[in-house]
Amino acid sequence: MGKLLIVGTVAFDAIETPFGKTDKILGGAATFIGLAAANFEVDAAIVSVVGDDFPDHHLELLKSKNIDLSAVEIVKGGKTFFWKGKYMNDLNVRETLDTQLNVLADFNPVVPASYKNSEILMLGNLHPSVQLSVIDQMEQKPALTILDTMNFWMDNTPDELAEVISKVDVITINDEEARQLSGEYSLVNAAEKIHQMGPAYVVIKKGEHGALLFHKENIFFAPALPLREIFDPTGAGDTFAGGFAGFLAATQDYSFENMKNAVIHGSNLASFSVERFGTERMEALDKGEINKRLQQFKNLTQFDIKLA
Repeated sequence: MGKLLIVGTVAFDAIETPFGKTDKILGGAATFIGLAAANFEVDAAIVSVVGDDFPDHHLELLKSKNIDLSAVEIVKGGKTFFWKGKYMNDLNVRETLDTQLNVLADFNPVVPASYKNSEILMLGNLHPSVQLSVIDQMEQKPALTILDTMNFWMDNTPDELAEVISKVDVITINDEEARQLSGEYSLVNAAEKIHQMGPAYVVIKKGEHGALLFHKENIFFAPALPLREIFDPTGAGDTFAGGFAGFLAATQDYSFENMKNAVIHGSNLASFSVERFGTERMEALDKGEINKRLQQFKNLTQFDIKLA
């Protein structure tokens, strides 16, 4: 059983989509990553921070998934990170209505001693200086360091972000971010430019249009499963990352061929995440549902063709 260290936000979200809206609900990158990774045989821990306004039952949910929360700091008198957003009819477009950093503004992560030798380090979307701090605390270089980031850090902390990117093995970003980071419109050219920045593997997420995996001259494409219902895409990217990292931690095979499988597992879990608001769908997911949908992915992409 491989060790997976997850660094990211455990937070509150308030979401509005064309299909409804919520008050404050459980969210955060580390939350979605952890819930997805928990579907594999992994020894996972989360490094994060919350205020004392964060309900115990949310923490108990994560613990019930066998996720180590010893490095989740609870700040007395502090308020938990909060994000509020609204999605347009095209669910790929959203507007941020409110962001309250709260305790996240002064977050200094502390990696538990028992996870400083983790095989996989999953750096969820956070300030690059926080991500660098965690990298520096590891006793040995993980077999795989995976980075998720976003255009906000590209705009505001480009030098620190470049330093983080130079230290990781895998980067997962969406197509818009890949184009911004590389200055290239073609995603093939974008991936090549990003390879030159450090990561050996580049995963470009395309939302409802699937995901691309690049390594040297190799390219793999995984479609997104066509769904009847999509309520909330908020945690889909983090769920994908959690499935990707969780599968690799469980199998401890970091080859390109196995990463193809990891991309499929990540896409499969993300397809569940979008079916309900927040973490609701991921909380009670079972192996039978996961395997049935994996078979749907296989049926969607498997074909036999004769070449003339």
